[in-house]
Amino acid sequence: MLSIHVIIVTYNAMKWAERCFTSLKHSSLPVQCIAIDNGSSDGTQEYIKNHFPEVHFIQSEQNLGFGKANNLGIETAYKKGADFFYLMNQDAWLYEDSMEKLLEVYHSHPNKEEIGIISPIHIDGTEKKLDIFLDKYIAHNYEKTRLISDLYFQTLKPYYEISFVNAAHWLLPKKTIETVGGFNPYFFHYGEDNEYVNRLHFHRKKIILVPGSKVVHDGKQSLGKVDYTRYKDLSLETKIINPNLPDALKSEKKALLQSIFKNSASGKLRISKQLVEKYKKISAEADILSKIRTEVSQEGPTFLKI
Repeated sequence: MLSIHVIIVTYNAMKWAERCFTSLKHSSLPVQCIAIDNGSSDGTQEYIKNHFPEVHFIQSEQNLGFGKANNLGIETAYKKGADFFYLMNQDAWLYEDSMEKLLEVYHSHPNKEEIGIISPIHIDGTEKKLDIFLDKYIAHNYEKTRLISDLYFQTLKPYYEISFVNAAHWLLPKKTIETVGGFNPYFFHYGEDNEYVNRLHFHRKKIILVPGSKVVHDGKQSLGKVDYTRYKDLSLETKIINPNLPDALKSEKKALLQSIFKNSASGKLRISKQLVEKYKKISAEADILSKIRTEVSQEGPTFLKI
């Protein structure tokens, strides 16, 4: 029987813990769970240990952030012999047949080697609408998938290839871990899934969305939910280390200089000052970013100790 390990990073997860972890028990396909706690202060640790003793619980001594904590779970699952790694948010849960429907598509796929990520359909916490971010990702792929048309005409296919889906619910075959690796520790929280998908595409693997599998992600339904006063906006750095983009560091520095000049000339001094600070930052980190870019270009379990 295939070994499926669900990996959940928790941080003050009491609002969702019961529904999240209980849903795993009801999966029609047996799963094992690894929970990595990032230093919760609301009793999450004790609740999981007392109510879900079957969970392999790891307490981090510090808040590792989303990516590093997931890497710890992936390493643990790999050593336990996992065939599939299911990364799931703490504010999320499965339905009974969610995993079964995903694996059905995997097993029937004509070229399993090209599959990087298998995603179910994410619905929001009301369980009456699609998660707003999935709406966005489907819309961005309108030309390739025609999924919206197929929904309207009720002619859905078993799966669709899309360019991106966020990491609230990712099913990764073992080969993905061995080829692409884990999350980039340069990212603390937010943006790590974008960077991972860039590497996935670089290594010629695909993301497939499975309409027959549905799950819940009870996240904030706002496209502007990231508070960049709390978390760094690393979108520019993500471009620089993207191995799909040639001469990215040079191109982005040139674009920044042009923007600085344009905003200064038009009197937008506050924006110009922010751009200058960003230019200084990426210039100072040029060697680090170049090293990361070289590292993520290599095939293998990057950023993982396996």
